[in-house]
Amino acid sequence: MYAIIETGGKQIKVQEGQEVYIEKLNTADEQVTFDKVLFVGGDDVKVGAPFVEGASVTAKVEKHGRAKKITVYKYKAKKNYRRKQGHRQPYTKVVIEKINA
Repeated sequence: MYAIIETGGKQIKVQEGQEVYIEKLNTADEQVTFDKVLFVGGDDVKVGAPFVEGASVTAKVEKHGRAKKITVYKYKAKKNYRRKQGHRQPYTKVVIEKINA
């Protein structure tokens, strides 16, 4: 069984036991529940309009962290304009425990 959930402005396909890196959640809890379930697949398929009624996905928060640094470089030719900036995107690593459909 799998589900498509919405979190952090993104849609993610998840299965039970899967480790997923998502946008950072501001939570101190060990458990988190995703109520915005768009689709549940498996033996019986449920499609939401926009969300599936009564469906949820329960996950355990493993850790919070920041991704590898990327370099953002802005440049305009012949105008002596150069800007260099670094960015590290924060994330939350979760393990999907149960899909309630």
